[in-house]
Amino acid sequence: QVQFVESGGGLVQPGGSLRLSCAASGIIFRFSTMAWYRQAPGKQRELVAIVTPDGNTNYSDSVKGRFTISRDNAKNTVFLQMDSLKPEDTAVYYCKRPSSSVWGQGTQVTVSL
Repeated sequence: QVQFVESGGGLVQPGGSLRLSCAASGIIFRFSTMAWYRQAPGKQRELVAIVTPDGNTNYSDSVKGRFTISRDNAKNTVFLQMDSLKPEDTAVYYCKRPSSSVWGQGTQVTVSL
């Protein structure tokens, strides 16, 4: 069945970096657009970054220039490199194929002193 498993979250100080990973299964990954989303406490889930099968990317204005989405089609994995992290980046981060209804468990990112 379709499954997305996120990892790599943690506690980091402002200005620090983290790299999130997401392993996908049950889909034809190399033909799939993939995306990262996040949900902060008390807020709606929002789209953070998206990558098409041929590697084109797009980002929300709040992370543009700081986050980089990439993919490894040989490993069915999508990554999110997060640099210059800010406290407002604190959230649970999820990845999925936008056309899928399945969500993973997410990975917590906390940016704090």
